[in-house]
Amino acid sequence: MKRVFKYTSMFLLGVSLVGCATSAITGRKYLKLVDPKAVNEQAALAYKDFLSKNGSKVVTGTSAATQVKRVGNNIAAAANKYLQERGLADQFDFNWEFNLVQSDDVNAWCMPGGKVAVYTGILPIAQNDVGLATVMGHEIAHAIEEHSVAQVSNAMAAQLGAQVLGAAGAMSDNKYLGIINQLYGVGYQIGSLSFSRKDELAADRAGLILMAMAGYDPRESVKFWERMAAGKTGSPPEWLSTHPSDARRINQLQSLIPEAMKYYKK
Repeated sequence: MKRVFKYTSMFLLGVSLVGCATSAITGRKYLKLVDPKAVNEQAALAYKDFLSKNGSKVVTGTSAATQVKRVGNNIAAAANKYLQERGLADQFDFNWEFNLVQSDDVNAWCMPGGKVAVYTGILPIAQNDVGLATVMGHEIAHAIEEHSVAQVSNAMAAQLGAQVLGAAGAMSDNKYLGIINQLYGVGYQIGSLSFSRKDELAADRAGLILMAMAGYDPRESVKFWERMAAGKTGSPPEWLSTHPSDARRINQLQSLIPEAMKYYKK
């Protein structure tokens, strides 16, 4: 048993050293064992399936739908510019798509590869373009920071470690793409996707920079989260939630405003 544990530990250490990457905006280290293109392909299938199953709920031809596409494209352009200026554009394969979905849920998400959905339930809290930019900047930041790639890689490492397989053979074996299907495959409940609290706070920081580059005042983000907090009737303790508490999130945003303002041009 000790020998198995020893070899498993050595394997996981080797995998972490070989597959360690640095996020594009915040500079966080994360595990990257899978080709992002594979994740993006699975996400695109899941997004297409989501739209197909919810076709009657996809809002088109309204001012709100136009607003979602306008703000989304502005932030996407800022993200592309950020990556190009740092010589990172070739590492990302994004095909941006933005849709408004009729739902009372206060929610929005961005799949890997730039597939975005905004629910109508969050629009009253967003109130305007800047509030919406706060939401979409945060969600798009998850994709740019490759939090989903890290999730898939962590799942792969856990599976590979448990089976004590050889790294070279395992990384090229297509059967491990099944993990991607489990996380982002067709039929997956996309609206329930969650990230760790550290990922959420990192997306807040990166999102502020993206919305600022897109011409939206990052100082307004605090007002959005204050409205979000005011609209809640109750929430679990932070240690029981994948999301940081509203108070912690607002405090961090306030501390990050000076950094984001360096990117802000009206």
